[in-house]
Amino acid sequence: MSNKAKKVFDKMMERDTYSEWLGIHPLKLEEGECHLEMTVRKEMLNGFDMLHGGVAFSFADSALAFASNSYGRISPLINGNMVYSKSAKVGDTLRAEAKVFSISHKKADIDVNIYCNDEPEPFYYMRGTVYRSSKEFEL
Repeated sequence: MSNKAKKVFDKMMERDTYSEWLGIHPLKLEEGECHLEMTVRKEMLNGFDMLHGGVAFSFADSALAFASNSYGRISPLINGNMVYSKSAKVGDTLRAEAKVFSISHKKADIDVNIYCNDEPEPFYYMRGTVYRSSKEFEL
């Protein structure tokens, strides 16, 4: 894990009660890349006993945020699109892999794949764009 990316992650998690509620655990924190893991709990299900789409989006958004902010500049999401290919169930372990694939002075584009258990194909896919503000994290 990159020292700067870990410091940014820790700083963000000080106030990120929603990511805390998700029960995320970092697997990889590098500049421009973040891998997270979480387990689907009963209170995360919709009326069909599947992972609620909003929770899947939130998990992807958290991974995207940690990847895009890992450079040390505050970078909020300005656009995000999600594809829901398969459905996770209670007890499943999800792994989000976020990677910056394009970065400029003011914007960055990030892809997030969410895998379930040991399945080789992603269950969920997000592509997002962040605005890279000039404000730096106080680490």
